[in-house]
Amino acid sequence: MSFFHKSKESGKVILAPQTGKIVPLSEVPDPVFSGKVLGDGAAILPAENKVFAPISGTIVQVADTLHAVCIESEDGLDILLHLGLDTVKLKGKGFRCHVRSGQHVAAGDLLMEMDLDYIQRAGYPVVTPCIITNLDAVKKVSAASGDAVAGKTILIKYER
Repeated sequence: MSFFHKSKESGKVILAPQTGKIVPLSEVPDPVFSGKVLGDGAAILPAENKVFAPISGTIVQVADTLHAVCIESEDGLDILLHLGLDTVKLKGKGFRCHVRSGQHVAAGDLLMEMDLDYIQRAGYPVVTPCIITNLDAVKKVSAASGDAVAGKTILIKYER
């Protein structure tokens, strides 16, 4: 196991929201994410349908089309989980939401379910970027690599 697995520094880490393979943002096949236009972080190529809170905080927004969730962490980070690419076009089909705006969540709480088979059959990539969108709030961001277990593996470390 690498140092990217759960540590006592829970305030400075973002956990994997899904079980699967960690993908560097530079390899996400969408220039908005690979070019870090919206922020920095990492992505997961999910192996399971469940999506968990990567950090404790408040749900700021759930997209009407259920393809994205924004969380404000307890220490003021804005985290965007984008479930798949171009999945806004599915208009909510293939997604099931378990949270609402304004709700407090703890790291590891179930946020969403995404039907990976349905989304892939519809022709959309299921890779899920997890990014810090307010980079002015952090000094350094470093992403893990390898395999991830939802709610256990550290996906991103950051310094304030």
